[in-house]
Amino acid sequence: MNKSNCLLIAGLLLATTVNAQQPEYSPYLQDYPNQVFFGDTHLHTSYSADAGFVGTTLGPEDAYRFALGEEVTSSTGVRAKLEVPLDFLVVADHAENMGLAPLALAGDPAVIATEFGKKIHDLLKAQKGAEAFDLWRAARASGKDPMAGESSAAQTVWNNIVDAAEKFNNPGQFTAFIGYEWTSVPGGNNLHRNIVFRDGGEKARQILPYSNYESDDAEDLWAWMDSYESNIGGKLLAIPHNGNLSNGLMFDDVTYTDRAPLDQDYAKRRARWEPLYEVAQMKGDGEAHPFLSPDDEFADFETWDKGGINSPEAKTPDMLPREYVREAYKRGMQYEKSLGANPFKFGMLGSTDAHTGLTTTDESQYFGKITVLEPAPSHDRRYELVAGRTNPDKLDIEVPAWKVSSAGLAAVWSRNNTREALWDAMARKEVYATTGTRMRVRIFGGWNFVNGDEYRPDIARYGYQAGVPMGADLPPPGSNDVPSFVIHALKDPNNANLDRMQIIKGWLDSNGESHERIYDLAVSDGREINADGRCETPVGNTVNVAEATYTNSIGSAALQAYWQDPDFDPEHRAFYYIRVLEIPTPRWTTYDAKVYGVEIPEGAPTSIQERAYTSPIWYTPG
Repeated sequence: MNKSNCLLIAGLLLATTVNAQQPEYSPYLQDYPNQVFFGDTHLHTSYSADAGFVGTTLGPEDAYRFALGEEVTSSTGVRAKLEVPLDFLVVADHAENMGLAPLALAGDPAVIATEFGKKIHDLLKAQKGAEAFDLWRAARASGKDPMAGESSAAQTVWNNIVDAAEKFNNPGQFTAFIGYEWTSVPGGNNLHRNIVFRDGGEKARQILPYSNYESDDAEDLWAWMDSYESNIGGKLLAIPHNGNLSNGLMFDDVTYTDRAPLDQDYAKRRARWEPLYEVAQMKGDGEAHPFLSPDDEFADFETWDKGGINSPEAKTPDMLPREYVREAYKRGMQYEKSLGANPFKFGMLGSTDAHTGLTTTDESQYFGKITVLEPAPSHDRRYELVAGRTNPDKLDIEVPAWKVSSAGLAAVWSRNNTREALWDAMARKEVYATTGTRMRVRIFGGWNFVNGDEYRPDIARYGYQAGVPMGADLPPPGSNDVPSFVIHALKDPNNANLDRMQIIKGWLDSNGESHERIYDLAVSDGREINADGRCETPVGNTVNVAEATYTNSIGSAALQAYWQDPDFDPEHRAFYYIRVLEIPTPRWTTYDAKVYGVEIPEGAPTSIQERAYTSPIWYTPG
């Protein structure tokens, strides 16, 4: 290990092992976020209709036990256990008729007292779950709640979810957030948001989740969130996901209901209630698209761009700029310039969106994200349709199961593993996304960092003292009028080495036109970065496809860099975020081919370069 790697690891160990309650023998002790916690803000159990009706039997308590590292038996009878437990979890079951499937199957009196609930009960008892799901889906598509007027069962379910979170929440050891998913699907297009409570059960039990039956407009959701905070005294945030399935609606230029141009009030409210975006998950990666970023050789990663899950409309190129994060960041700066507020000023995290009650992200142990895709030699899980099932016009919108990703995880920099500390870190956007691995990534930006600061053993303390972390805004220029950055990345100890560390810059020129550029900051194996800031030599690929193996004979355990923007203009708005790539490793479809003796699906990559994306640091002219 070289000297710089030793210094990096020494600094990380110092930051994570010192107890602030002990005598201050070190001059570097300070009350700053010194740990990164990994978790999932988007997990579904049998309480979600699109899970419970189609075979998922695990409930919230099972989900928490699995996240904590306990062995559980899956809905299909497979034993499962995480290699490394999570630090936090949000069970985010869909609000729309939450818990209907398990309550109907159990014969809950309040459910079967209704005509619709009795029909569901009878179908489930007859083991006709698919028919029950189709019945429910048809009712939901009408926009009317088929269980309208029945609040007893809804309160029971919500209390069960809150009780499970309270039971497994263990401050300092494991955080069980209270949360749910608001599932807006106008025209079959995805406008979903996960709602995360900072609060405990005392406050959360005073409401029932706001659902798509009340409104499919996010502005109405924000109004409900505002009412909760005003009347209950709690705190909420919303996390959108899968703009790639919204057919241009997620980051639209107009409001949803009125179709009016965005204004400053809208921009401020959206930024207030939606500080984060889920960029990596099972239904495709949302950072960039090759059509929008043709000069980015890593943009075409786990791409889903066929349409919505249930949309009858195929994707067209004009929709793409309103669907992907990098483009939203660039357009957000344009709005900020014209409106005085940025509606798309959010941080990035990853999560699973698994519908099995089991939060798994490892390619070598891919468990499937819906019950029918759980591992089994008795059926071929690769070709199930996971999107485009309802396709009367034979449009090119179908997505087979082999395109489902194993991603992702949310990484949060925090002082403590508690609801309050983690939620506050999410609200200030000091988070990053990974596509499933647990690499540690950190960036600080400021005006006075100098070459060599990346090797400081006290970089965490000094980073907060001399600059700002991911998710923050650069302060007004200091003695140096060019921003500089120090960045560290450390590999997941259980997974692959690192290929490279990049900074993605976006900016507005004097005419208000947006641009982007990628700089390679550090690369492994002695490769060179050219005068344009790019490494043109690939890291290589050790993947043995036939055996589904790889080696860490290439890549680096750690990368660090100092970087000063060579093209900075103080009159131009800009953002900067970090992307770190691992060396290639086998994709889950390659592992399946080896384990089950099947062919790798045509079009499926044999290897994958897992990655991390940090929340940006923004610069706004004074």
